Order: sequence, then structure tokens, then C-alpha cells
Amino acid sequence: MNRRRFLKQAGSAATLAAIGFPNILIPKKREKLGVALVGLGGYATGRLAPGLQLTEHCELRGIVTGSPEKIPLWQQRYQIPDRNVYSYETMHEVANNEEIDIIYVVTPPALHARYSIIGAEAGKHVWCEKPMAMDEQECLSIIDAAEKNRVQLTIGYRMQHEPNTQTIIRYGREETYGAITSVSTGAGYSGAHPDPDNWRRIGRMGGGALYDMGVYPINGARYATGMEPIAVSGRQWSVREEMYSDVDEFTEFTLEFPNGVVAAGETSFGKSTNYLDIDCSDGWYRLRPFQSYSGVQGETSDGTQLPPDPNHQQARQMDNDALAIKENRAPIVPGEDGLADIRIVRAIMESSRTGSRIEL
Repeated sequence: MNRRRFLKQAGSAATLAAIGFPNILIPKKREKLGVALVGLGGYATGRLAPGLQLTEHCELRGIVTGSPEKIPLWQQRYQIPDRNVYSYETMHEVANNEEIDIIYVVTPPALHARYSIIGAEAGKHVWCEKPMAMDEQECLSIIDAAEKNRVQLTIGYRMQHEPNTQTIIRYGREETYGAITSVSTGAGYSGAHPDPDNWRRIGRMGGGALYDMGVYPINGARYATGMEPIAVSGRQWSVREEMYSDVDEFTEFTLEFPNGVVAAGETSFGKSTNYLDIDCSDGWYRLRPFQSYSGVQGETSDGTQLPPDPNHQQARQMDNDALAIKENRAPIVPGEDGLADIRIVRAIMESSRTGSRIEL
């Protein structure tokens, strides 16, 4: 009996809760779990697919795309059989495919909820790229679909898997340099998106600096402090109006945490920033860069160096998430983590529109 048939016969999440999480839903015995990438854009092509060639606990077995011209190239490069190739219209048929255990949604943000829910309802575990979705309700819909179908939901925040990032999370938790007093963080790049159809220029698709890059400093401030903000303030604007009239080119924000801790954040399409600085009562530590695909490194006030880790970040992320499925334990970054960031994103946008401080 496969996962989908079991869920149909079990009838409801309540039934499953009563009888427990059966081993049939946990493919522990399979050496590698099968991953299908949903969306074959630059990130899937340049980072995820190559990363899946390095993983120990999962491998690339399928693709979902709306671009038929890409299919032969992917099939030839990664030996993907016809039976594991889907369009967005046929994606639901993955429910009948025993070779695929996980769907990884790598579409523009406005489509994350739609395809994450389809994947969950097909009985597949869901990895959803950041930002999780467009708003709180979409995030909750994804979480609800995963819970109802008893599949694991993970958000693609690779940084929380990165060794130096894990070290500074531990510093904050253990107060290695005393209590945290403030955080300063930024993530952005100086460039342009000349194609008017690029989703980063289109607000309804989840474009703009805040959605695309701002979730890095938001998430960074949260995992560095181990706290959730109680209020936010924000300001958004664009300099190149001819390109970014529909979205923010720049965003600055302040997150107020309990105990008077404040995080100052920035993100942009017009300025290169890449830092996470934490000040404490007895010292400081920082990562610079803190969200690059490689070379994340840092230092502390007592001279401790945090040298860059040479391993492939996305491969590590996907292996950790696959192992969590195989071992039936919670992932490092569950859906609730993505929801928390989107609540903050929306509050920053509201603050910018109204010019007021928003309590959370």
C-alpha cells in the first residue's frame, strides 16, 4: 500500500493521529529518497540539481516544468525517465509515482502555495523555497495541507544548515558573549532586472527586494537572537522607477525584540550588503558574508575565527532535510519558521505604507 492509498483509507488526520504515524509513510529502507524539482529556473538549474548529485540521503528523480523545451536537456543531463516528467497541469499525478518521495517547490513566490499544496495532497513531503508564500493565509494553507496529509513540510532556508551560522545560533542560545543587546544585518545586491517579465519586478508574483532578499536578514535576526519580534517599523522605496515601479528596490526595517533588543535590517536590488553583526553585553561576533552560496565566515571579539566551510550548502540542506524524513523527526526549518518571516514581511510593508510602527 502506498502513502496516497493509505491516507485515503485512513480517512482523516484525526484517524492517523489515533493510530500513529505508520512506517509505510516513512521510507526509511530506501537508501536515497527521490526528489522532484518543481520549477527549473536559475536556482534549480545552478544550485539544487548540482547539489543533488552530491547528496547521500536523496537524489534527483523527477521534474515539473512549464517549459517543454527544457525537458530534453534535463533528461539527458540527469537521466530522468519520461514517467518522472510532469507539467504544472499534470503535477497531481505524482501521487501515483512511487519513485518520488519529495517535491521541492522552486517557483516564484506567488506560486509556492499552489504547488506545495498539490504536492502535499499527492502524499509527498514538501520542501518549499523561501520566501514561503505571499501572505500569512497562504502559509497557513500550506501548513494545513501538510498536516492533513501527514507529510513533512520544510522551508529552504539553507543558512540554518550552514556550520558557522549554527555556531552563532549556539552563541546566542548559550550567551557565550553575554546577553545579546543589538543586531545589525543586511542582504542585497547591486544589479538590475532589465526583463520586464522577470518575477522580481512584479509585485503580484512576489517580486521586490524585501521578498527576494529581505527574508535573509529577517530570518537571521530571529535565529541569532532566538526570539520573535514584538513590533516592526519599515520604509520601502525605489530609485530606478522605470524598473521597480511595482516593487521595492530598497527596504530598511527595525525589529523590536523582548528585553529591549533591536535589530536594524536592510535589503536592496541597488546596493551590495551581506552581513550579520551581533553585539552582546560581554563582546560581539559577526558573519561577513552571512548568506552567500559559499565563503560564509566570521569572527568574534576575542579573536576566534570562523573559517568558511567548503561544502555545498544546498546539498547539505537537502541531505539534512531528507535525513529528518527518514528518521521521522522534525526538520531544522519547519513551515512555522517561514510563516513567522512572512508575518514580519507583511508588517514591514504595512509600516512603510502607513508610516507607523506595527505591533505583532
